[in-house]
Amino acid sequence: MARLAVPRPLQQTALLVGIILALVMRGIFIGLGAAAINQFSWVFYIFGAFLIVTAVRLATHSSSNTDDDDEFKDNVVLRSLKRRLPASEGYHGVRLFVRENGRRMITPMLVVIIALGTTDLLFALDSIPAIYGLTKEPCLVFAANVFALMGLRQLYFLIGGLLERLVYLSLGLSVVLAFIGVKLVLEALHGNEVPFINGGKRVGVPEIPIWVSLVVILSILTVTTVASLVKARRDLGEPVHRD
Repeated sequence: MARLAVPRPLQQTALLVGIILALVMRGIFIGLGAAAINQFSWVFYIFGAFLIVTAVRLATHSSSNTDDDDEFKDNVVLRSLKRRLPASEGYHGVRLFVRENGRRMITPMLVVIIALGTTDLLFALDSIPAIYGLTKEPCLVFAANVFALMGLRQLYFLIGGLLERLVYLSLGLSVVLAFIGVKLVLEALHGNEVPFINGGKRVGVPEIPIWVSLVVILSILTVTTVASLVKARRDLGEPVHRD
C-alpha cells in the first residue's frame, strides 16, 4: 500500500478485492494440494522439505534484513501487465480502467489489486503446505484461510504499526515453518511407500499429535511476541549517545 501510494480512502476497497482474488487462487492451490495428497502419499516429503528450506531462508533473511530489502519490486505478472497496457498517472477512485486522450488505460488501482493478489501466491506456497501439517480436510483448510485473510482486512490498519515492533516475528515464523516441515517429513516416513526409503516400508518414527503441534506453535509465537515487545521497549528507553 505504501510503495504504491494508495490513497487512504481507497485502501479498504483495494484490500478487500485483493483478498477476494487471493482466496480464489488459494482455493485452487488447496484443491490441487488435496488431490496430490490423496493420490501420492510421498507429497508430504516435498511439502516438508519445502517448509524447512523456506524456514532457513526466512531466518537468514531476517537476521540480515535492512531497510533496502523492503523495497517493493514488481513481480512477473505486474511487469507483463505494465508492458502490454498503458497506465494512467493518478488514481481515479475505484475505477480499474479509464479513457484518456482516446486511449483505454489501466489505473493504479488495478495494479494494486493484482499486486495484492499475486503477491499472496508467494505466501500460499508455504502457508498451505503448513496447514496441511495440521489437518488434511480441504474444507477446513479453506475455511481457515478465509478467516485468516478476512481477519487480516479488519486488523490491517490496527496492527500495521505494531508489526514494526515485532522484530523477532520472522525468526519465530521460521521456527514454526521448520517445526511443521519436520512434522510432515515424520508423517511421510510413518506412512512411507517410497521404494528407495526403507524398501518402501513404513519407518517407525514418532508422530506428533495435533494438540502438541498447536501448543508448540502458540508457545513459539507467544515467546516471539513478548521478546519483540521487550526489545522494542528497551530500545525506546536507551539514552541517545552523542559525541
